Amino acid sequence: MTLPSRPVGEMLRVWRQRRSLSQLDLACRADVSARHVSFLETGRSKPSREMLLHLSEELDIPLRERNALLIAAGFAPVYSEESLDAPALRAAREAVELVLSGHEPYPALAVDRHWTLITANRAVGVLLADVPPELLQPPVNVLRLSLHPDGLGRNIVNLEQWRAHVLTRLQRQIDASADETLAALHKELREGATPSGAAQPTGPAREQDFAGVVVPMRLKTRYGVLSLFSTTTVFGTPIDITLSELAIESFFPADRPTAELLRRLAENGARADA
Repeated sequence: MTLPSRPVGEMLRVWRQRRSLSQLDLACRADVSARHVSFLETGRSKPSREMLLHLSEELDIPLRERNALLIAAGFAPVYSEESLDAPALRAAREAVELVLSGHEPYPALAVDRHWTLITANRAVGVLLADVPPELLQPPVNVLRLSLHPDGLGRNIVNLEQWRAHVLTRLQRQIDASADETLAALHKELREGATPSGAAQPTGPAREQDFAGVVVPMRLKTRYGVLSLFSTTTVFGTPIDITLSELAIESFFPADRPTAELLRRLAENGARADA
């Protein structure tokens, strides 16, 4: 849990500014007066528990940080944080496993808020078949692994494009969450070394086919070059912090040869344990 280090009014102001809203903008969204928003931010008025939750919703503040706001104002936190293995989240864990297995023969994995691998389906083993075992020892950060000079990075044909995509996406997550761990990860990946023996294109690039809508990763594997793009699934309206920060990353074939290859590998049972 994030412990508050600033007055609750200042924390509200920081989140409002992070969302690029004026006091009047927030007041209109929350159906309160701009004067009241100003008084809350300067400490001239103390927010009620209900008002904090209401403003947090309008500002789309992460559940973890909503608890921090409540604590700073002298209230008890309202959002739980259970382990994914806890009995209370058993149904959610089963749902995650169902989504992952149902996505086969295409790769899919679940990660936490810091992109630490939680679980993956069997098809992910195809992507990791040539990764050194020491890089797959838990905890595995999937973004770090994807750009690591000895990990997937050396086999990504369009590494420069994929790296820019990963950093841009990570920056958006930082902007939304103000997470210091993610900011440190972004700095590490931005300043990280580029693989000296990176894979070279083996055919015409297909990225232009997507007109900038998605960025596929073209990964050279022992089975051939796979071209994949990903989508992210999150739980809707969660009231538990763990669930709110859980994401499922599902990869889809970006071309027909990739789809056919993944189906063939699944039928033949080709995989490597992730």
